Formats: sequence, C-alpha cells, structure tokens
Amino acid sequence: MHNNFKPLSLAVAVAAAAVSGQALAGAFQLNEQSVSGQGTSGAGRASSVNDATIVHGNPAGMSFLNRAQVTGGGVYLTVDSDIDSASGSASGSNEGDMVPNTVIPFGFYVQPINDNLHFGLGVYAPYGLITDYEGQFQGRFFGDRSKVEVVTVQPTISVKFSDQFSAGFGLTYNQIDGELTANTQGGPVGFFDQTGAFTPTGVAGEGDIDIEGDDNAWGYTLGMMYKPWEHTTFGFAYHSEVDYDLEGKARFTNVRGTGSPTVVPGLGPVVPVGTATQQTDADLSITLPAVWDFSVTHELNDRWTLMAGAAMTDWSEFEEIRVENDVREIVEAQNYEDSWQYSVGTAYQLNQAWVLRTGLTYDETPIKDEYRSVRVPSDDRVIFSLGAGWTPMEDLTVDVAYSYIHETEASLSQEEERRGTYEADFDNTAQAFGAQVTYRF
Repeated sequence: MHNNFKPLSLAVAVAAAAVSGQALAGAFQLNEQSVSGQGTSGAGRASSVNDATIVHGNPAGMSFLNRAQVTGGGVYLTVDSDIDSASGSASGSNEGDMVPNTVIPFGFYVQPINDNLHFGLGVYAPYGLITDYEGQFQGRFFGDRSKVEVVTVQPTISVKFSDQFSAGFGLTYNQIDGELTANTQGGPVGFFDQTGAFTPTGVAGEGDIDIEGDDNAWGYTLGMMYKPWEHTTFGFAYHSEVDYDLEGKARFTNVRGTGSPTVVPGLGPVVPVGTATQQTDADLSITLPAVWDFSVTHELNDRWTLMAGAAMTDWSEFEEIRVENDVREIVEAQNYEDSWQYSVGTAYQLNQAWVLRTGLTYDETPIKDEYRSVRVPSDDRVIFSLGAGWTPMEDLTVDVAYSYIHETEASLSQEEERRGTYEADFDNTAQAFGAQVTYRF
C-alpha cells in the first residue's frame, strides 16, 4: 500500500522525540531528582547522603539517615538553541529556541523502621522532553512538535548490615506519555492501480500528522554503599531498563496515501491517494536503557568534602524503532552507542548552618553523527554547577543550585526521498535553577 508518510509514526512520537532532550543528562535522561546533588553536578550521586533524595541516587544510602524526612522541590530549566547554516529542499524559517521553559518536580520520603531497616518512597521524572518548532520550520518534514513525559513512583527498602555496608532495593512503576505533530509534503493526488500505474486527479497541500501513545511498566533499582574507612564512602547504583509496549492513535490530515482499496470498474481494486483525514491504531515496543552509577565521597577534613563519579547508560541496546499499525510496519535504525558521564565536585562547610557546593560534568552523547536529526539535535556537553544548603534549624534544610550547560555544536544532514533534505548546525546551551526543602521528623 502506498503511503507518503513513511517514517512518522508512534515510534517517532515517543522515541525519536524523546532523544532530543536538552536536559542535564545525555539523550533524554533527566538528572533533576536532587538539588543538593545538582550543586555538585551529580558528583557523588551514589555515595553522598544528604537528604531523602538518596532514594533515587542510591537506595542503600537510606540506611545512613537516622531520622524520618521528606524532601521536595523542582528544577526550572531554560534552553537557548540557535540554528545556523541551514539549508534544505523546503522553504521556511529557522528560529531555534524550540524547547520551552520547563519545571521538573520531585518528592521523596524516608522512614526508619528500626536501626537496620529503612523504607523510602520517591516520585520523580527520569525522562522528559518538549520540543516545539515554529509552524514554518524549514526542517518540519523531519520533525515539528514532540512531547514525552515519564513519571516514576519508587517504593524502596534498605538494609544496614554493618556500620560500613548497606544495600537497597526498589521497584519502579513508570508511566510514559508521548505526542507528536509533524508536516508532510504536498503533491499530486490520484489513484494507484493494481499494476502500480498512477492517475493524477489534482494537487494536495502540506499534510499534518498528530500521534499519541502511552503505557505503564515496571522496573527496579538497587544499590550498595560501602565505607571501608571512616571518611571515605563508595557507592554503586543500578537503574534497570524498562520495557514499554505503547498503544496509541495516529491521525493523518490532508496526507496522501491514507485511503483504503476500492473497486473501480475496469481497474479492479485500487488505492486512492487523497487528502481525507484518517485515524489508525499504532503500537510500539521500546526499551529505556539501564544506568550503572559509580561514585566515591571523601571527607578531606571537617570542612572540605570531595566527590567523583562515573555513570554508564546502556544505549547500545537501542538499535532500532519498530512500529506496527494497520497501514504498514515501520522500522527505523538508531544504532546508539553506550555513553558515559564523568563528574567531580566538592562541598565546603562554611559554618554550622551553611554548606557551599560546586561541580563539573562531562556528558557524552549516545548519538552517532550520521544518525543525528532535527529530533535529536544534540552532542556532547559540559555542565558547571554551583549550590548551597542552608540549615537554620536542625529539622529544616533549604538547598538551591544553578547549572550552566554548554553543548558542542551539533551538525546534522538529513535526506529522504519523501521528505527532501535538511542540513543545519545547532548551538545549544541551557540553564537550570533548582530549589528544594527537606524537613526531618
């Protein structure tokens, strides 16, 4: 069956849209689950126990919290994207700044059950993205508006085996929602008969596609924390892959090649190539990758603490997007690479009430140059952060942080028979402003 909208499908709505995230981690990961951790650019994420956000950073760390506490907050993310040296087969504009300002919230709770057993609960967003190009974006046939949201609820248990060693385990319940709109090129409309011959009957303008899908799935997280010496802590955390089977709808408006076969006298069954609106079911299986997080925290003296970390995201599992619908099966190669994030940071205890933090991160992209697209206009990035924690009383701490993200210029060149060509250089920077409050019972 002939279909002019070959690659735009639920797969793109959820997967390709997601991987263009301009956040504090590579591809579409979000690291905005802790403002105290943001202050050190995530360094020591799996080995530093500051507050209840350790539920996500390393569930084993709950064992080193001696009081019940709740931590809640959010990160305000603003992104600046400039598009340079753009060219392509279509006419249009290249305004950039396609990522709207966004707030990413989170909340965590830890409750000691006894000296050796702790319970924790977290609600956070591990993945998320909104990109929204202008209506006449020159690359609109390769991508227009994308929205993906993942919300995770994580009940967790930790066990303290000794003063030196603890372990933790948590289940994750994950809800994913995705939406995509995009344009398709216009052109002649008419009929394809059973021999493949085309009979034109007119000309169609640009089409529009709106695709939505959602699913929920379970995963897990586990961690270990080890203190071989009084002032040194090693941490390891593993966040499992999560398998989704999304179900959704794809609506085609003014798109050629969406008709059903009809019988025409003298021709037999033919496929109309028209401009009618059609809605069809769409299904996608996709796996969000596992993350391995290693870090170390060392208290140099009463005032200075040093942290370092390395995290690997298992992106090499993301080889293709395969979609099934009642029009045709669609397969798109991705061929991602495993990516690493390296971070260093420090905290300075100014006095009993104030702690100051800073950190630096280098974050690799999993995207190979030849697969970069307008939905994935990102490259390696460097993140510099500053933060502070204020404890005016024993039961209350307020943390704030600021991060500046600078990304290597991302060049892309796309070409496809039905979508034409588009080339451009993307210059992306971002700023993140975080605040959280911790109250201890």
